Amino acid sequence: MLGNGRKRLGNTRSLTRSLGNGHRVALHAIMIKPGSILMNRDAVRPEYFQPEGDPCPGSWISVAHNQTPRLLEANLEAGGWTFFYMAKAITGRAFGFTPAKVLEAALGRLITKAKQQHCNALQIDSVATRTFLGIPFVDVDAHPRQIQKGMTFNG
Repeated sequence: MLGNGRKRLGNTRSLTRSLGNGHRVALHAIMIKPGSILMNRDAVRPEYFQPEGDPCPGSWISVAHNQTPRLLEANLEAGGWTFFYMAKAITGRAFGFTPAKVLEAALGRLITKAKQQHCNALQIDSVATRTFLGIPFVDVDAHPRQIQKGMTFNG
């Protein structure tokens, strides 16, 4: 629980819904969790950043990596890559009753904000669900990132 009634979906691979009999069903193929990296499909990226899962909104993809953030940055630097981190977090929020569409809308808003900052990637910080007057919504917090060769920001 995050406070103010927010529930953290931290270790889940996708949003799920209870069927009321103790079973849960996955509602979306976009697999995000804290630490997930979404990247513009057309951006140049290291060979070990391979697409995973289904495409995200706006021609972005979730990229597979199995490294801690510190190790990831060290490996990128060793290969001549820079992984710029924008200090201000951004939030994508969407309301609705269909969790898959709500998550997609929230991700779409995040991607739009990242593009406005001329960044080609997002690092997900948290995914949380809440309700307001009985209407469910999702908040996805992330930091815009820029992955590129060289030390000068080319966004």
